[in-house]
Amino acid sequence: MAPQIPFEARLAGAARSVERVLERFLAEDARPGEIARPPRLVAAMRHAVLSGGKRLRPFLLVESARMLGHEEPGVLQAGAALELLHCYSLVHDDLPAMDDDDLRRGKPTVHRGFDEATAILAGDALQALAFELMADAATHQDGAVRSELVVGLARASGLGGMVGGQMLDLAAEGRYGASALGENDIRRLQAMKTGALLAFSVEAGAILAQANAAARIRLEDFGRALGAAFQIADDLLDREASTAAMGKSTGKDREKGKATLVDVLGLEEARRERDRLVSEACAALDGFGRAADVLRVAARFVAVRKS
Repeated sequence: MAPQIPFEARLAGAARSVERVLERFLAEDARPGEIARPPRLVAAMRHAVLSGGKRLRPFLLVESARMLGHEEPGVLQAGAALELLHCYSLVHDDLPAMDDDDLRRGKPTVHRGFDEATAILAGDALQALAFELMADAATHQDGAVRSELVVGLARASGLGGMVGGQMLDLAAEGRYGASALGENDIRRLQAMKTGALLAFSVEAGAILAQANAAARIRLEDFGRALGAAFQIADDLLDREASTAAMGKSTGKDREKGKATLVDVLGLEEARRERDRLVSEACAALDGFGRAADVLRVAARFVAVRKS
């Protein structure tokens, strides 16, 4: 069935629901099984997570699960786990040793608002909390489902996914010798650094819903194309949008010599490739009929977003 409310209102509604879960797990008081929560560390974690953001990854998880008929409360907790993992990556990416950014979501980055040591520990704690939430019985009653979610999140975010992609990105800046990358190298880098976690957001919805193999393959195809389109859109925004609109510094990719498809293809061809990938993502959903309308709109939103 087609969505009955505007897409951006639906996205904002999902964000609010996930944020209520995040607020609960980022409270100052220690949770059962914990000894204590250092106030400064909690404050840094809250600064990293509760400072805005579209919550696109949790939204994709929630909507994928919903499309497949799974709307249990644990879906929001799984979405919160994804957002915690994503926010940890932003905290660490912003560090001076990485991208050295001062602004994130219109506010000082964690290492600027606190200090570098606190930022590192906040990122570590957010990552650990993400896996705790994903493995928690409240996420899904079936332990095998929770295990698959944890394994999938680890693979998407680790050595062969997001973290590995960040390593390739640093190498592409010329930090470790030769840096010239071809188009295929850049696509692989971006599929790891950005695409893997976005794609897993969709896959996680299918895991929660215990979808059949055919449905999962279609959603995996959707997620891969969506992740690739998202990164090109992000690179275009870095070239064309203002710092005020983005809530973070822009133009730094070119300054640092980062490898992007915009550099390889040029602006116009990059836009065409972004749009082609959005069409590919939507085509992957053909087997779901009108039930996938929200995900189709989400794919188009990736291409037209302004921040």
